[in-house]
Amino acid sequence: MKRRNVLSLWGLGALLPMTTVHATSAALIAAAEAGDLATLRRLLDAGTPVDARDGRGRTALLAATHRNQVAAARLLMERAADVNAKDDLQDSPFLYAGAEGRLEILRMTLAVGADLKSTNRYGGTALIPAAHHGHVETVRELLKTKIAVDHVNRLGWTALLEAILLGDGGTAHTEIVRLLVAAGADVNLPDRDGVTPLAHAQQRGQRGIVEILRGAGARARP
Repeated sequence: MKRRNVLSLWGLGALLPMTTVHATSAALIAAAEAGDLATLRRLLDAGTPVDARDGRGRTALLAATHRNQVAAARLLMERAADVNAKDDLQDSPFLYAGAEGRLEILRMTLAVGADLKSTNRYGGTALIPAAHHGHVETVRELLKTKIAVDHVNRLGWTALLEAILLGDGGTAHTEIVRLLVAAGADVNLPDRDGVTPLAHAQQRGQRGIVEILRGAGARARP
């Protein structure tokens, strides 16, 4: 008789066929995406690993974060899901919540030990895409932590530069610039080409941002 491939499920203390493990892991991630709390509890109580991954490297918590399933995310974190576990795209629940403005989930990840130094596939912290996407309250929440306000990503941009370069200069991005400056962002830190935040804002006609930067002592040249 052919020997069956088995895997010991963490916390279960029993051996199950590998196909069963894959099926229960897939079911856990699907339940998280759908916000199906009853199924999540049943699978977790049966010993399905909370950080099981799918073919894209996603955990159930990351899947819940993608769909902004707050209750599911809360349940998974109560079961010690890893808020810093990255998928194949280098997104983690914490990083994705920051980038996409999933504020409630972000707050929960911060409460259970989100790694403020973790970076996405562009080498940026959670603060940088939050600034880029105009998520004012997310930026405000992140600035309450010890996250590095002047972290530079692989493109050579800080959160301040990204808010200017990739923002629209409207109310949200102007407020984000104000928050970053108030948090001590270096208003004269240039990009790789030596262009300062003020110069970029002037080139784009972002008058409100120009006013904030000038008030903070920004220069058009390094």
